[in-house]
Amino acid sequence: MRSHVRRAVVVVLYQLSLLTGIIMLPLAVGVRQLGLTIPVHRVVERLGDAYERTSTNQV
Repeated sequence: MRSHVRRAVVVVLYQLSLLTGIIMLPLAVGVRQLGLTIPVHRVVERLGDAYERTSTNQV
């Protein structure tokens, strides 16, 4: 039961991180022109890895 809850939480967080990245894209482009970056990709990658780990643990 805990694995199902954990997987659901990871899926929701992963989807929210993707949505946040898409919404922040115009801001990221503007900030990039100033020479700065917003590290949203790190969050998306980490949650993507966690999602893959939880989906491969299912039997």
